[in-house]
Amino acid sequence: MISFIVKRVISGLGLLVVISTLAYLLVFSSSANIALNILGQDATDDQILAKQKELGLDLPLLERYWNWATHAVKGDFGSSWFNSETVVSALLHRLPITLTIVAFAMTFAAILAVLLGTLAAIKGGWIDKTVQVMAIAGFAIPGFLLAIILVTFLAIKVKLLPATGWVNFTEDPANWAKSLVLPVVSLVLATVASAAQQIRSAIKSVMERDFVKTLTSRGIPRREIIFKHILRAATPAGLTVLSLQFVGMLGGSVIIEKIFALPGMGELAVNATTQGDTPVVMGVVVYTVIIVIIVNLVVDLLNGWINPKVRIS
Repeated sequence: MISFIVKRVISGLGLLVVISTLAYLLVFSSSANIALNILGQDATDDQILAKQKELGLDLPLLERYWNWATHAVKGDFGSSWFNSETVVSALLHRLPITLTIVAFAMTFAAILAVLLGTLAAIKGGWIDKTVQVMAIAGFAIPGFLLAIILVTFLAIKVKLLPATGWVNFTEDPANWAKSLVLPVVSLVLATVASAAQQIRSAIKSVMERDFVKTLTSRGIPRREIIFKHILRAATPAGLTVLSLQFVGMLGGSVIIEKIFALPGMGELAVNATTQGDTPVVMGVVVYTVIIVIIVNLVVDLLNGWINPKVRIS
């Protein structure tokens, strides 16, 4: 088990190095006008050159990458080029908001997806058809459109929930919960149908295996076969599906946070990208990849615990 964990950690670290390197080369290679953006259109050529030297933009790209990487390994991602706030501080203030939204959304989506997927696979009929139609609709309808519809009806017309903004839990728990509802529901609606469809397919695949037919022929109760054998065998595929949905939610939260004016990682990433604040962009990239790696590691460990063959492979 230890060697299994070590292999997954090394694989995750390798992925982090590759993605951060590619992101750096792509982002920093297009930062020629950053000094002008910071100083404004009235800046002189001398001021622009001085600012570029201050930011290290006068150095070769690979040298800049090496300087950044050696500091990043120590947890120092530098400071914002526009407001001098350290990248780590900016991320730590906004990361809990994004993770709170995604964690709640993922929990509700997982519960609903497992229930709907299981019922669709076992019961079939109208439930199965409904899940398949919902899955197609989920792919066809953008998540931001669902968010706008929810805001229009539940916040603007009915005035049941706040349309935008974020309230800290320590300040007002009730309003904190209200500020979570619309973003969480938007993410859940955008992902639950497709996840349910994939879980349904995983359970259907298990139900067609020979061992299920053998257990049925021995007269074992159907309920026992479903809960003790079928669901257990389908769990690794279900966990993989949900881990992919988590990554999708993490990416989808960028748009959701902009719609609901939430001060999370998504808003930070959009603003930094728009301004060309590359140290912040790189910080967001690295932190996001780390979160994804941790989630995948947890899923791999759960799969390895459920199915020993996974550890061997």
